[in-house]
Amino acid sequence: MSQKNPNITYADKKLPPKRGGTARLVGQQVGGLTKRAYGRRGFSSGELIAEWARVVGDNLAALSSPERITYPRNKRSGGTLHLRVASGSIAVELQHLEPVLLERINGYFGYNAVQGVRLTQAPLPDMPKQAKIEKQPLDPEKVAEITALLTDVDDDDLRRSLEELAHAIARREDKA
Repeated sequence: MSQKNPNITYADKKLPPKRGGTARLVGQQVGGLTKRAYGRRGFSSGELIAEWARVVGDNLAALSSPERITYPRNKRSGGTLHLRVASGSIAVELQHLEPVLLERINGYFGYNAVQGVRLTQAPLPDMPKQAKIEKQPLDPEKVAEITALLTDVDDDDLRRSLEELAHAIARREDKA
Protein backbone atom coordinates (compact mmCIF):
# COMPACT_ATOMS: atom_id res chain seq x y z
CA MET A 1 0.00 0.00 0.00
CA SER A 2 1.12 3.46 -0.77
CA GLN A 3 1.11 6.02 1.91
CA LYS A 4 -0.18 9.55 1.49
CA ASN A 5 2.43 12.25 1.50
CA PRO A 6 1.83 14.23 4.67
CA ASN A 7 3.46 17.37 3.20
CA ILE A 8 0.72 17.88 0.55
CA THR A 9 -2.41 19.61 1.71
CA TYR A 10 -5.66 19.98 -0.12
CA ALA A 11 -4.97 23.69 -0.61
CA ASP A 12 -1.83 22.85 -2.61
CA LYS A 13 -3.68 20.68 -5.10
CA LYS A 14 -4.70 22.47 -8.23
CA LEU A 15 -8.44 22.21 -8.63
CA PRO A 16 -10.03 22.38 -12.07
CA PRO A 17 -11.53 25.77 -12.90
CA LYS A 18 -15.13 26.26 -11.95
CA ARG A 19 -17.52 25.92 -14.83
CA GLY A 20 -20.88 27.45 -15.35
CA GLY A 21 -21.84 30.16 -12.99
CA THR A 22 -25.01 32.10 -13.45
CA ALA A 23 -27.16 31.39 -16.47
CA ARG A 24 -26.86 33.97 -19.25
CA LEU A 25 -29.03 34.68 -22.24
CA VAL A 26 -27.80 33.43 -25.59
CA GLY A 27 -28.09 36.95 -27.00
CA GLN A 28 -25.52 38.13 -24.47
CA GLN A 29 -23.03 35.54 -25.71
CA VAL A 30 -23.37 36.08 -29.46
CA GLY A 31 -21.10 39.16 -29.58
CA GLY A 32 -18.19 37.36 -27.96
CA LEU A 33 -18.66 34.27 -30.09
CA THR A 34 -18.81 36.13 -33.41
CA LYS A 35 -16.26 38.88 -32.71
CA ARG A 36 -13.32 36.94 -34.15
CA ALA A 37 -15.17 35.99 -37.35
CA TYR A 38 -16.35 39.56 -37.95
CA GLY A 39 -12.91 40.91 -37.01
CA ARG A 40 -11.35 39.03 -39.90
CA ARG A 41 -13.69 40.92 -42.23
CA GLY A 42 -12.81 44.31 -40.71
CA PHE A 43 -15.95 44.71 -38.63
CA SER A 44 -15.50 45.27 -34.91
CA SER A 45 -18.79 43.43 -34.45
CA GLY A 46 -21.69 42.32 -36.58
CA GLU A 47 -23.73 45.39 -35.73
CA LEU A 48 -23.27 47.12 -39.10
CA ILE A 49 -24.37 43.99 -40.92
CA ALA A 50 -27.36 43.54 -38.63
CA GLU A 51 -28.31 47.23 -38.81
CA TRP A 52 -27.59 47.67 -42.53
CA ALA A 53 -31.23 48.39 -43.41
CA ARG A 54 -31.42 51.07 -40.72
CA VAL A 55 -28.15 52.68 -41.84
CA VAL A 56 -28.79 52.90 -45.61
CA GLY A 57 -32.58 52.49 -45.81
CA ASP A 58 -34.75 49.53 -46.70
CA ASN A 59 -34.57 50.05 -50.47
CA LEU A 60 -30.76 50.05 -50.70
CA ALA A 61 -30.41 47.33 -48.07
CA ALA A 62 -32.58 44.99 -50.15
CA LEU A 63 -30.20 45.44 -53.09
CA SER A 64 -26.80 45.51 -51.35
CA SER A 65 -24.91 43.75 -48.59
CA PRO A 66 -21.70 44.75 -46.73
CA GLU A 67 -18.93 42.19 -47.25
CA ARG A 68 -15.93 43.59 -45.36
CA ILE A 69 -14.01 46.73 -44.48
CA THR A 70 -10.33 47.03 -45.30
CA TYR A 71 -8.21 49.62 -43.50
CA PRO A 72 -4.75 51.02 -44.23
CA ARG A 73 -1.99 49.28 -42.29
CA ASN A 74 -2.09 50.00 -38.53
CA LYS A 75 -5.15 52.25 -38.80
CA ARG A 76 -8.82 51.85 -37.91
CA SER A 77 -10.13 54.81 -39.92
CA GLY A 78 -10.24 55.82 -43.57
CA GLY A 79 -11.14 52.30 -44.71
CA THR A 80 -12.81 50.95 -47.80
CA LEU A 81 -16.20 49.28 -47.47
CA HIS A 82 -16.67 46.38 -49.87
CA LEU A 83 -20.31 46.02 -50.89
CA ARG A 84 -21.98 43.24 -52.80
CA VAL A 85 -24.71 44.57 -55.11
CA ALA A 86 -27.44 42.70 -56.94
CA SER A 87 -27.06 44.31 -60.36
CA GLY A 88 -25.04 46.76 -62.42
CA SER A 89 -27.78 49.38 -62.35
CA ILE A 90 -27.72 49.33 -58.55
CA ALA A 91 -23.93 49.72 -58.67
CA VAL A 92 -24.29 52.85 -60.81
CA GLU A 93 -26.91 54.24 -58.42
CA LEU A 94 -24.68 53.54 -55.41
CA GLN A 95 -21.73 55.24 -57.11
CA HIS A 96 -23.84 58.38 -57.43
CA LEU A 97 -25.04 58.04 -53.84
CA GLU A 98 -21.56 57.33 -52.45
CA PRO A 99 -21.20 60.66 -50.55
CA VAL A 100 -24.57 60.13 -48.86
CA LEU A 101 -23.76 56.48 -48.17
CA LEU A 102 -20.41 57.40 -46.59
CA GLU A 103 -22.05 60.08 -44.46
CA ARG A 104 -24.61 57.58 -43.14
CA ILE A 105 -22.03 54.86 -42.45
CA ASN A 106 -19.61 57.23 -40.70
CA GLY A 107 -22.51 58.70 -38.76
CA TYR A 108 -23.37 55.19 -37.60
CA PHE A 109 -19.79 54.54 -36.46
CA GLY A 110 -19.39 58.02 -34.98
CA TYR A 111 -16.06 58.72 -36.69
CA ASN A 112 -14.53 58.66 -40.19
CA ALA A 113 -14.32 54.87 -40.37
CA VAL A 114 -14.92 54.58 -44.12
CA GLN A 115 -13.71 56.92 -46.86
CA GLY A 116 -14.50 54.86 -49.95
CA VAL A 117 -16.77 52.14 -51.29
CA ARG A 118 -15.84 49.29 -53.60
CA LEU A 119 -18.72 47.53 -55.34
CA THR A 120 -18.88 43.92 -56.46
CA GLN A 121 -21.75 42.63 -58.55
CA ALA A 122 -22.77 39.19 -57.29
CA PRO A 123 -25.88 37.40 -56.02
CA LEU A 124 -26.91 38.58 -52.59
CA PRO A 125 -27.20 36.20 -49.66
CA ASP A 126 -30.73 35.13 -48.85
CA MET A 127 -32.39 37.63 -46.59
CA PRO A 128 -34.94 36.52 -44.01
CA LYS A 129 -38.47 37.28 -45.12
CA GLN A 130 -40.23 39.92 -43.11
CA ALA A 131 -43.53 39.11 -41.51
CA LYS A 132 -46.57 40.57 -43.21
CA ILE A 133 -48.07 43.52 -41.46
CA GLU A 134 -51.71 42.95 -40.68
CA LYS A 135 -54.01 45.61 -42.03
CA GLN A 136 -56.20 47.29 -39.48
CA PRO A 137 -59.89 46.65 -40.07
CA LEU A 138 -61.84 49.65 -41.29
CA ASP A 139 -64.97 51.03 -39.77
CA PRO A 140 -67.97 49.35 -41.50
CA GLU A 141 -69.49 52.78 -42.19
CA LYS A 142 -66.39 53.85 -44.15
CA VAL A 143 -66.40 50.58 -46.11
CA ALA A 144 -70.08 51.11 -47.03
CA GLU A 145 -69.36 54.72 -48.03
CA ILE A 146 -66.46 53.68 -50.29
CA THR A 147 -68.53 50.92 -51.88
CA ALA A 148 -71.40 53.34 -52.53
CA LEU A 149 -69.05 55.84 -54.18
CA LEU A 150 -67.66 53.20 -56.56
CA THR A 151 -70.93 51.57 -57.69
CA ASP A 152 -70.87 53.50 -60.98
CA VAL A 153 -67.50 52.01 -62.02
CA ASP A 154 -68.21 49.26 -64.60
CA ASP A 155 -64.76 47.63 -64.80
CA ASP A 156 -64.37 45.10 -61.94
CA ASP A 157 -60.56 45.30 -61.83
CA LEU A 158 -60.61 49.08 -61.75
CA ARG A 159 -63.28 49.10 -59.03
CA ARG A 160 -61.26 46.63 -56.92
CA SER A 161 -58.10 48.73 -57.32
CA LEU A 162 -59.92 51.92 -56.40
CA GLU A 163 -61.42 50.22 -53.33
CA GLU A 164 -57.96 49.08 -52.17
CA LEU A 165 -56.62 52.60 -52.69
CA ALA A 166 -59.53 54.15 -50.79
CA HIS A 167 -59.11 51.64 -47.94
CA ALA A 168 -55.37 52.43 -47.72
CA ILE A 169 -56.10 56.16 -47.60
CA ALA A 170 -58.77 55.64 -44.94
CA ARG A 171 -56.35 53.57 -42.81
CA ARG A 172 -53.70 56.29 -43.11
CA GLU A 173 -56.21 58.94 -42.05
CA ASP A 174 -57.24 56.79 -39.07
CA LYS A 175 -53.59 56.59 -37.93
CA ALA A 176 -53.21 60.37 -38.02
